[in-house]
Amino acid sequence: MALKVEVVGKSGRLHAILRALLDSVRMPDVYVISDVNNPKLVPPDRLYCGKSDDRAFVEQCTRQIKPDLVVIGPEEPLAAGIVDMITAMGIPCIGPTQKLAQLETSKAFTRRLLAKHDIQGNPEHRIFTSLDGVEEYLRGLGEFVIKPDGLTGGKGVKVSGEHIHSVSEGVRYCAELLRAGQPAVIVEEKLDGEEFSFQSVFDGKHIAHTVPVQDHKRAREGDKGPNTGGMGSYSCEDHLLPFLEAVHVDEAREINRLVGEALLEETEQEYKGILYGGFMLTKKGLRVIEYNARFGDPEVMNVLPIMQTDFLDICESIVAGTLDKLPVRFQNQATVCKYVVPMEYPEKPSAQGEINVDDLEDMLASESRLRVYYGAVEGTSERLRLTGSRAIACLGIGNSVPEAERIAEKAASLVKGPVYHRRDIGSSKLIAKRRSHMEHVLGSSGTRRLIKYAS
Repeated sequence: MALKVEVVGKSGRLHAILRALLDSVRMPDVYVISDVNNPKLVPPDRLYCGKSDDRAFVEQCTRQIKPDLVVIGPEEPLAAGIVDMITAMGIPCIGPTQKLAQLETSKAFTRRLLAKHDIQGNPEHRIFTSLDGVEEYLRGLGEFVIKPDGLTGGKGVKVSGEHIHSVSEGVRYCAELLRAGQPAVIVEEKLDGEEFSFQSVFDGKHIAHTVPVQDHKRAREGDKGPNTGGMGSYSCEDHLLPFLEAVHVDEAREINRLVGEALLEETEQEYKGILYGGFMLTKKGLRVIEYNARFGDPEVMNVLPIMQTDFLDICESIVAGTLDKLPVRFQNQATVCKYVVPMEYPEKPSAQGEINVDDLEDMLASESRLRVYYGAVEGTSERLRLTGSRAIACLGIGNSVPEAERIAEKAASLVKGPVYHRRDIGSSKLIAKRRSHMEHVLGSSGTRRLIKYAS
């Protein structure tokens, strides 16, 4: 009898996880609990539409589905304790408990964890639960970053010189966050370097790693405009990045491993799910920007399609605590992901515009190196409507980043309607810009590998 799997979530990340499960040679029966009534996921009788962080709703659906395994996609259900509820029902779950998910839901928790266990990568920082001492600390740092303690959908972080232009503005923003109910604000030194995402799978004791990915948060080309949930991302065929050496990836692996060990020691609970470190390579070395307790969106789309190991086998190994016995391997292929989003996203996105994906579906049928993941869309397969967030992720796979970028760009351009995408993600021009930035930060000797990516 086929394994019955329930996937909980929303957005293109949900579709990517779903596809990886459906691609398993074991052909599981997959059911979906989704925030959006997305017709591109599964047949209607396998789609349960409602709030994925509503404990009562998810419990009701789970009792109807009777799954053998549950996979959680986004952070909101983790924060709501959905994993605790499902495991109490006797059903194994991919995703950390509410206590363990503090790694993402509380930035203060993560900074304290790294400090207490002497894990490298913590930037200079202070945690404030009131405004006492904030102004003095901001003046001492000169350039700074202010972060809310809790979840804000990736849009709560403000940086001096970009969003905040004086110490007094910084103090006001801290006051605004505390008045809004944030239990704390974290003030950190402003770092200079290039960010990357590194996702690992963890069974509570053993860890396996994916490949580094660079995300693009800014809404507009040239890294301009407001921050978003992520407009696209890329990974390289050598499983490095244009500005990373193997030693940097090894450091990220070690930090993720040590964080997993520290969580077990700190909470006495086994973390079963995804450890996603957000890192920055700086002149002083690798720094931890943040941690997430689930796959990234869009970064999940860069790693699952080139994963050679059966994803369902990985999920079962996480549950069983036997990840050390399963080789987790990836194809030596580059990937480029571009998100198609509503016009004026994220400020005032169109929420009801209709889009046409006929040409995109035709390309998907004929191009084996293309993957398409549907996110914030509803309606029918023939008449799709936008719901106001990131709508469609187009992923190109190739022997090089330029080859993958051409596929992703052609696909994203085929979506018709009130939408746009960043054409520069994965482009030689943007990668050359990142190379130039790292040459400035590290010096030319630290960026020898970048030359081949700029041609």
